[in-house]
Amino acid sequence: MMKENLILAINPGSTSTKFALYEENEKLMERSLRHSTEELEGFSTMTDQLPFRYRVIMDALREEHADMKRIAAVVGRGGLVNPIESGIYEVNDLMKEHLSEAQNGEHASNLGALLADMVVKQLPGAKAYIVDPVVVDELEPVARLSGHPLIARRSIFHALNQKAVARIYAASVGREYEDLNLIVAHMGGGISVGAHSRGRVIDVNNALNGDGPYSPERSGGLPSWQLSELCFSGKYKPSDIKAMLAGKGGIVAYLGTNNFQEASKRADNGDINAALVVEGCSYQTSKEIGAMSAVLAGEVDCIILTGGLAYDSAHVERVSRMVKHIAPVFVYPGEDELKALAFNGYLAISGRISVKQYQG
Repeated sequence: MMKENLILAINPGSTSTKFALYEENEKLMERSLRHSTEELEGFSTMTDQLPFRYRVIMDALREEHADMKRIAAVVGRGGLVNPIESGIYEVNDLMKEHLSEAQNGEHASNLGALLADMVVKQLPGAKAYIVDPVVVDELEPVARLSGHPLIARRSIFHALNQKAVARIYAASVGREYEDLNLIVAHMGGGISVGAHSRGRVIDVNNALNGDGPYSPERSGGLPSWQLSELCFSGKYKPSDIKAMLAGKGGIVAYLGTNNFQEASKRADNGDINAALVVEGCSYQTSKEIGAMSAVLAGEVDCIILTGGLAYDSAHVERVSRMVKHIAPVFVYPGEDELKALAFNGYLAISGRISVKQYQG
């Protein structure tokens, strides 16, 4: 086994630091370190947490007797940099500046690149990367049009997992991702459906705040006239309306639970309303897949279903039944961000993918 084939993947969350060490695609160790409110309350910004997060990672690696000299790449979860094309980016000074200053907002993922950079400074020859942050933007100009010039459609989606499963599928059939047309539906707390045209996501719904299918806790696209009437009814604050769109919308609004498994169980036990609501989620997801097939002019090599809801066999069956006429359906349940980060790191150090430079 070559020394250069060890990869450290780091995924910082708001109250946790997750990381794993991989040898090519084999996971050697994984840690998920939880941070209490007391541990974090002394830090006024995310950037202030860097020394603390770095220390807990290094301490854990030493406890595992990890051979640090064998690490060739450290891949951090991408943060809120400026909108960029998909790919793997080497951490540079401009990226560190934008993330350190939180120019696009405070978020735990901003620490990914900064932590990777701190670790590689202890590892001569190792490289620090980020991969496919949520701000990946490859939309075609026509896909940005919403219907009014004051509102542009935005690319906010599960870029890391969508791109990772697309590449995994391509490798499984002996093809290059850049040679395929795919539709990838990430189905979790939010649902994003992307049209992947030869390596670029040329259209995708904004899965975060108000576009596409409804999901366990997001409303998706709502009838705009009725929404505007709610906004000016005097009954709701702006924060209330935003919560209806993300956090308290979708299945939780209809059924009082954001647990899709629980909603499905209620449907199986004869709850007619629950059955309708979970079917509606499958229905809207299928409609979005159909829309993306039109974006690709019907030239679709494969439809991929992924994310947590892909574990629900009834949901997968409903969606597959409605879209299988478009292209073969493949299912990759769940998401593994650490594995996706490491997989891309391996592609970079093996020369199978070009590393990009962040230009801001």
